[in-house]
Amino acid sequence: MDDFIILIPALNPPRDILKSYLYELRDMGFTRILLVNDGSRAEYDEYFDKLINEGFDVFTHYKNFGKGRALKNSFNYILNTYENFSYVITVDSDGQHKASDVQNIANILKKSEVAMYLGSRDFNEESVPFKSSFGNKTTSFIYKLMFYDKIGDTQTGLRAIPKAYLPDFLDLPGERFEYEINMLINSSQTKKKIIEIPIETVYFDNNSETHFHPIMDSFKIYRVMLGTFFKFIISSLSSFLVDIGAFTVLTKFLTRILATSSKVIWASTALARIISGIFNYNVNKNLVFADEKKDKGKFIKYVSLWLCQLILSAFFVDMIFERVNMNASLIKLIVDTIIFLISFTIQNKFIFNGSK
Repeated sequence: MDDFIILIPALNPPRDILKSYLYELRDMGFTRILLVNDGSRAEYDEYFDKLINEGFDVFTHYKNFGKGRALKNSFNYILNTYENFSYVITVDSDGQHKASDVQNIANILKKSEVAMYLGSRDFNEESVPFKSSFGNKTTSFIYKLMFYDKIGDTQTGLRAIPKAYLPDFLDLPGERFEYEINMLINSSQTKKKIIEIPIETVYFDNNSETHFHPIMDSFKIYRVMLGTFFKFIISSLSSFLVDIGAFTVLTKFLTRILATSSKVIWASTALARIISGIFNYNVNKNLVFADEKKDKGKFIKYVSLWLCQLILSAFFVDMIFERVNMNASLIKLIVDTIIFLISFTIQNKFIFNGSK
């Protein structure tokens, strides 16, 4: 087991549970165990000193910075200090992860492909507190919608991370639990493989030992997952205002020139879409998806999508206008809202999917 480093972030941990857990891991052959004292109360100083004397490595933060910072600083410390290892296995300090599950994952690592392995809990079990079950299922559902990876336990603390992944993870934002979501997002967007391994679902005293703040931490996690989508909404609304404004002006102007309403709608849609398309591409590339690469292929894909949107918008607005007594601009608003949702999925997954 010397090929693996066990990393345990700890903030005011349950002393007896953690100590017995550490010795159980050591008895299984895990000799390289690093604890992070993430600013625990002063009364814990003697406790961690004893663990150092008993052969465990302890990395100390003077004050509590949060789990995300604890993990990042520890990854940096490990890369600078340890040699000849292939994986860092992170586990929680509150006894939620059975030593037998850690051993099982380690055994799988020895004979499997390089990937980040997640210890996945079953949130359908009756022993799982409702808030934990509901929160994790909701997060997993939103994650799948945004990043197209089906991960059953996005907030698990039991993770086996290849050494090769650690440098990328050092640059990720997040000071608390949102950092763990950023690790998954980075893996999804950069094609790092993620594999889930079922583990036993353990909660002590209705999960009272957790340092997860339901409101503050949930807000940060959802802000991370939905951040790009909200930027896309703002970008699209701005582009829509440009588009609908140009469309409205052009329909009034072209009515005097073109003979039929159909020609007016098609011409106005095309010209308005050209104006708003140029605006939208630059905003999405530089602000929404923060794509710094100069890639002609992305531009070609975007233009292809833009043309499809133009044709679909004009086709459906024209078709509905001919059959329903409704203002053309209102019809366009409904049609383009549907196209907008489809466009986000396509841009996020197929056009700017490898962006920074």
